[in-house]
Amino acid sequence: MSPKKPALLQVLPLMPALETALAERYEVHRLPAAGTERDAFLTARGSEFEGLVTSAQGGAGSTLLAALPRLRVISSFGVGLDQFDLQGAAQRGIPVGYTPDVLNDCVADMAFGLVLASGRRLAQADRFVRAGRWTQNATPFPLGRQVSGARLGIVGLGRIGRTVARRASGFDMDVRYHNRKPVADAPWTYEPQLLELARWADFLVVITAGGAQTRHLIDERVLDALGPKGYLVNVSRGTVVDEEALVRALQQQRIAGAGLDVYEREPEVPPELFALDNVVLAPHISSSTVQTRQAMAQRVLDNLSAFFAGRPLPSAAPTP
Repeated sequence: MSPKKPALLQVLPLMPALETALAERYEVHRLPAAGTERDAFLTARGSEFEGLVTSAQGGAGSTLLAALPRLRVISSFGVGLDQFDLQGAAQRGIPVGYTPDVLNDCVADMAFGLVLASGRRLAQADRFVRAGRWTQNATPFPLGRQVSGARLGIVGLGRIGRTVARRASGFDMDVRYHNRKPVADAPWTYEPQLLELARWADFLVVITAGGAQTRHLIDERVLDALGPKGYLVNVSRGTVVDEEALVRALQQQRIAGAGLDVYEREPEVPPELFALDNVVLAPHISSSTVQTRQAMAQRVLDNLSAFFAGRPLPSAAPTP
């Protein structure tokens, strides 16, 4: 008789290939959507599950952890940890696996895509041509901002921030960064004051962690420091930017433009942004390539396989 497969609880839909691989190795059950059905399911069956499979969006908060008394491991599809009760997991000795490193290049590519798209007005240019305005002897298309040679400020010099900084060398950009503290081996200039970095930068790329400590880090003061010739790019978490302040700054042209892949209340986007030509909007797709999603899925499996084989997780979240 083959040994019984460990029972996993899956919080939300995942890639079909990943779901197939999980089903081959584990006894997988889907968590119902929020509401009375979910509560009843957890009350009746919460004690069955040894593992939890979730994502950066789905997370694993204190309420869910409390409903899973036999939980031994969490494996998350993504790098964001602001939706996780990491302290509660650590107190119970539950390792939390996630998928860092494998998406660094993809997110850095997206950051630079938004730098180019906002500075060179690429989305606006596309709309200009599609509307037939190029052939109508209309007002000439407005000039953009040269990216090569510009000053790039990075908010958060972690794995992805460093990859963004390396990308900038190909554009001969001057790079400075802001962090809670200097990064020991970083060759770029450290700016201890965020406002000063914003005043200096032509493009300010936000790639810091989400959570309570960074909520609305990019506020009205930072946007005013960035100024009418500066561009904001956010590929971190929507909560890091004060969205209402950003809408006002764009409407009043107190900054030159923005490139956004994340929002405070996803998938809701402030409707005021739809009417503005000085903002590029993307639907949180920084890691959305075939290659990166496959690598993320494999890391989810690798974290689970390592745990159930008695080995350390290849990618364990830091304990608080």
